[in-house]
Amino acid sequence: MKKIELEKSTSGADLILETLHRLGVSTIFGYPGGAVLPLYDAIYNQDNIKHILARHEQGALHEAEGFAKSTGEIGVALVTSGPGATNAITGIADGMSDSVPMLVFTGQVATPGIGKDAFQEADIIGVTMPITKYNYQVRETADIPRIITEAVHIATTGRPGPVVIDVPKDITEKKVSSIYDPTLNVPGYQPTISPNEPQVLKILTQLKKSKKPLIIAGGGVNYAGASKEVTAFAERYNIPVVSTLLSLGVVPIENPLSLGMGGMHGSYAANMALTDADFIINFGSRFADRLTGNPKTFAKNAKVAHVDIDPAEIGKVVKTEIPVVGDAKEALQILLAAETVKTRHDKWTEEVLANKAKAPLSYDFSTEIIKPQHAIETIGKITNGEAIVVTDVGQHQMWAAQFYPYKNERQLITSGGLGTMGFGIPAAVGAKLANPDKEVVLFVGDGGFQMTNQELAILNGYRVPIKVVLVNNHSLGMVRQWQESFYDEHRSESTFDAEPNFQLMAEAYGIAHYQFSDPNTLEEDLKVITEDKPMLIELNISNREHVYPMVPTGKSNSEMLGVKFNA
Repeated sequence: MKKIELEKSTSGADLILETLHRLGVSTIFGYPGGAVLPLYDAIYNQDNIKHILARHEQGALHEAEGFAKSTGEIGVALVTSGPGATNAITGIADGMSDSVPMLVFTGQVATPGIGKDAFQEADIIGVTMPITKYNYQVRETADIPRIITEAVHIATTGRPGPVVIDVPKDITEKKVSSIYDPTLNVPGYQPTISPNEPQVLKILTQLKKSKKPLIIAGGGVNYAGASKEVTAFAERYNIPVVSTLLSLGVVPIENPLSLGMGGMHGSYAANMALTDADFIINFGSRFADRLTGNPKTFAKNAKVAHVDIDPAEIGKVVKTEIPVVGDAKEALQILLAAETVKTRHDKWTEEVLANKAKAPLSYDFSTEIIKPQHAIETIGKITNGEAIVVTDVGQHQMWAAQFYPYKNERQLITSGGLGTMGFGIPAAVGAKLANPDKEVVLFVGDGGFQMTNQELAILNGYRVPIKVVLVNNHSLGMVRQWQESFYDEHRSESTFDAEPNFQLMAEAYGIAHYQFSDPNTLEEDLKVITEDKPMLIELNISNREHVYPMVPTGKSNSEMLGVKFNA
C-alpha cells in the first residue's frame, strides 16, 4: 500500500483528530479513561473539534445519535476500553436499528496485552460485530487516516449505520513520519444509490391500474431529505400518506393527505387505509412489526412497491411485486420527472380522508387531572409546531407521536427500532447542540428519566437550554398498560412506590423547575417553555391513562382497541 510522507512526526492521537477535522467533524461526545488518555491529551492541545463531556458512556452515544438524527451529519463518540466500551453497546445497537450514521471510537489495551485479559480489556470487535455496519481494530498507527476515512464513508452512505474503530493505547501514543494513503478506495463496498429508472416507472404503470393506492413514507424518506418530493408526489396523484414513527413530519400533519402514523398506535384512518389498499408504495420503511401488525394479514389485497436503499429489507417481511433498490429521493425525482399518468381513485381518497373526521385521534378532557394528550397539543400550539421534539420511550412517546403537529423532516428524534428507555435526555442534548437556533422540547417519562438523568449536568455546563417535559405517572406506563390489558391487571413491578423528588433533582443541577397539576391553568402555565433557559416541567398525570388506539400483538391493523367514533 502506498505511503505518504508527513511534514513532521505525528502521534496516532493527533492523526485521529486531524483526520476527523479534515472530514468535517466538529463535535465529539465522550468520556475519558486510561486507554484513551493519549487521545484526551491531544484534545486538550487543539481547538478544531469541540468535545462534550458526557456523564455516562451510554449518554455519550445517545448524544451522538441526537446530533446525527437531527442533522443527517455523522455523530461521533469516544469511550475508553472495557466497561467504557461495553457501556456504549446500547447506543450502538440503537443506532444500528434506526440507521443512524455514527462513528464510535473505543479505547483498547496496548497491543501486547490484547487477548491476555489485561486490565479493562474487552473484545469489543467481537461484541459489536452484530450491531455495527462495520468495525475495525487499528494495528498500525500509519493506518489511522485511511481507516477513519473509510469508516466515515461507510457510516454515511447507502443505508447509514454505526461503525466502531477500536484503538489500542500504544497505537495512539506512537509517532509516525508517514501514513498509508487515505484516498478512499473500497471496491468491495458499492451500495446502490441510484435506482433503476425502468423499475421505478413500473410504479406509475401499477398506479394507473390501481383504485385504492396508498403511500407509506418511512424513515428512509426522512434520512434522504425527500420531504418535498414525497409530498409533491402524493399531491400530484391525490394519494393518502401513512407515516411511520421515524418519518413523522416529512409530510406535514396539517396536509389534508396526511393520515398520521400507522400501526400499533396509529390512527384509525391510517390503519384502515393500510388494510383496504390495493396498491401500497413504500418509500424507505422496513415494514417493521409495529407498522404491519400480523404480517400474514397485512394489506392482503394490495400489490406492493418497495423503494429501499437496503436490498435486504425488500421482501423480508411483506411480499413485494415491484422492488426498487436505491435512494428514496432519487426514486421520487424519477417519478416526478416522468409524464403524469391518469388514475381514477378520487372516491377512495375521499373515503380514506373521511375516516380522519369519523374517528380522529381524541381524548376526554378532564378538569380534575392533566391529560398528557392535552399537554402535548398545548406545547404544539405554543411552539407553533416548529420545535424539534425528542422523546424517551413509552406511553409519552406514543402521545407525542399522535398529538404534536409535526411540520418538518428530522423533527421527531426518538428511539424507534430498539425502543431504548433512557434515550431522551442525552439525545435532546445532542439535538440542541447541533441546532442551537431551534427550540428543542423533550418528552420523557419518570422511568426513562431515572435511567440517564445524570446527563442534565451538561445543560448548564455547556449552555444547552432544552425544555424537559417530565410526564409523571409514577409507573412504567406502557408496561403497566399491557399488564392491565393482557395480564389480568397484574401490575407486577411496574409501579414506583417511591421516587426521588424530581424538582429537587433539577435544583441540584441548577435548572429552572416547575410542577403543574391543574388542567384548567395548563395552557397559561406551559408558556414558561418559551423562556431561553434549560428547565424541567413536571406534569402529574393519572397512572391509569392508556394509549389508544392500540393494535394488540398478533392482530391485524383493522382490529384496533379504543377507537372513538364521532356521533
